[in-house]
Amino acid sequence: MQFLKDFKDFALKGNVVDLAVGVIIGTAFGKIVSSLVGDVIMPLIGGLLKMVDLTKLSYAISASSGDPKDAVIVAYGKFLQVTLDFVIIAATVFLMISLLNKALKKPMKEVKAPAEEILLLKEIRDALVERKAVEEVAVVVEKGEKKAKQIVKKK
Repeated sequence: MQFLKDFKDFALKGNVVDLAVGVIIGTAFGKIVSSLVGDVIMPLIGGLLKMVDLTKLSYAISASSGDPKDAVIVAYGKFLQVTLDFVIIAATVFLMISLLNKALKKPMKEVKAPAEEILLLKEIRDALVERKAVEEVAVVVEKGEKKAKQIVKKK
């Protein structure tokens, strides 16, 4: 029973659930991007290049025996297709992430300089605090002088 409890705790941890959701969303997003590339963008590129499918491009290297069945086929068109698919998918993901980041980015509030009145009020406050401190020191000194005079009179 401890094994089942431990497995349940592991399987229901937040990270595992988040990862599962990420994989599911990623798979669905992958299908959308694949459809965009295969059904929308590649036919447009094929039309511009006067080709429908790059995967049909190949080069045959004839065998030394001269028999066409022994020829080696280099299917560079498949490589080009996969490379182009990758570039388009990467660009699409980059654009979507960029748009998402711009949409989620909160505009920073501009820090304004305080108004002139506020600055003056702060100066007045600081001056009053300083004046009060000076007055308190003067009171202490005055009390000290009085005590000193009393001590001198007693002697």
